[in-house]
Amino acid sequence: MIILAATPIGNLGDASRRLVEVLENAEVVVAEDTRTTGRLLQALGIANRPRLIALHDHNEKQKAGELAVLAQEHDVVVVSDAGMPAISDPGYGLVAEAVAQGVTVTAIPGPSAVLMALAISGLPTDRFTFEGFLPRKPGERRSTLTALAAEPRTMMFFESPSRLASTLTDMGGAFGADRRIAVCRELTKLFEEVRRGTASELAEWAAGGVKGEIVVVVEGAPRRTVSADDALGQVQELVASGIRLKDACAEVAAATGLSSRDLYQSALAARRP
Repeated sequence: MIILAATPIGNLGDASRRLVEVLENAEVVVAEDTRTTGRLLQALGIANRPRLIALHDHNEKQKAGELAVLAQEHDVVVVSDAGMPAISDPGYGLVAEAVAQGVTVTAIPGPSAVLMALAISGLPTDRFTFEGFLPRKPGERRSTLTALAAEPRTMMFFESPSRLASTLTDMGGAFGADRRIAVCRELTKLFEEVRRGTASELAEWAAGGVKGEIVVVVEGAPRRTVSADDALGQVQELVASGIRLKDACAEVAAATGLSSRDLYQSALAARRP
């Protein structure tokens, strides 16, 4: 069995009793960084010394098959340096290989920087999308943000302190001056901080220097107010470009707040002679 185990993102007090119990009895622990995991075991007072196997971005493709085979006979606990494995951390390739081999995969839930940042951001939580880290190159980053400009859901990003100010500036250019943003820093740690404002306000703050682990939460695009006829026209344009009718209706419905079902029925009716 593969056991994905969420570890604290900062505060050791967030380690669950179940996590401690599993680590105390683990024979094999697959870790993003074996040294970091060794320190975690020591900090949690775990006397067990399981076999530690490194799994990171550079070796996951080669290791996934071998570890999936191992998990057919043994419980293999998978941890990242912080948070849930496979979420912007190594683990997805291993899970995919385990599923392909018919190996059971489960998880020990726990701390999540993404969900914590969303919950305390003050921005809508009913629908959201996690975008991970943006591209490092400025041109690619701006292109990615431009493609997300019409996204109606709250958006979540990881970012490094050194690129935060430039990323916020690019967000202002792509999303507009009034889009609300929350920068969540050092979550669960001693200097936890949440800064809320517009992209330009936050870029000015970040230009002074920021440290720590960062999650950026961005308000989704406001829904456009359009008539049913205009929305039907948008659906027809998308279909003409090669998008399936069902998908086109869903996309326009998400952007306008209109019913996807009603748009679909209208589009079918418009096709009738």
